[in-house]
Amino acid sequence: MKKFKIYTLFILIVINIPTISFSQNEEVVIENLDSIKIKRINIGFKIGIPNVVGGSAEVTLPILDNRISPYFDYSGFNLEADDVETNFSYSEFGANIYFNRKGNGFFVSLGRGQFNTELTFNDLDFDGATGSASTDFDFGTTNIKLGLKSGGSFYFRFEVGYGIGDIPSSIDFTATSAGITENFSEDIPPIPGLSSGGTIIGSFGFGIAF
Repeated sequence: MKKFKIYTLFILIVINIPTISFSQNEEVVIENLDSIKIKRINIGFKIGIPNVVGGSAEVTLPILDNRISPYFDYSGFNLEADDVETNFSYSEFGANIYFNRKGNGFFVSLGRGQFNTELTFNDLDFDGATGSASTDFDFGTTNIKLGLKSGGSFYFRFEVGYGIGDIPSSIDFTATSAGITENFSEDIPPIPGLSSGGTIIGSFGFGIAF
């Protein structure tokens, strides 16, 4: 009888070891997941090329271990100086893919950008007559970037990359003087970082995460 009780106790212990081990492992996993504090919403500013200066918003989704973060950037302003009126806008949307599970650190980015500029030149001299000329300079790019974002409630972000697109090589103007309208084209002068196949992208950003 004593042997039977000992055998029975031994069998019960053996049967329950996996359950005990699994419970312990499960507690460790849950504890590790709870220890990762994710700040999912990031709102801030970006300064750079080609966005110039504007706002930025990013949301870290709870998929793929918090590695996917859709974003949207926008810049827009009107400027008038030396008889030149500028209406500028730049928008970009896409997703950042982080290497870790905290929504910060190194990331790669894939997005789509749209650059729009309207220029108006006033008080131009056309053979003794005063007139104006206007033009649009627009292009879209597919943007591939590598970046680094700090953690914490106040963050910094650096991005570099390249925007692939068909960049115009000339600008079409519409000129008006003394009631007469003419159209003409001018080649775009060399601009550092800009070519017919795309543009260099670089920006510095900062903001609040919560």
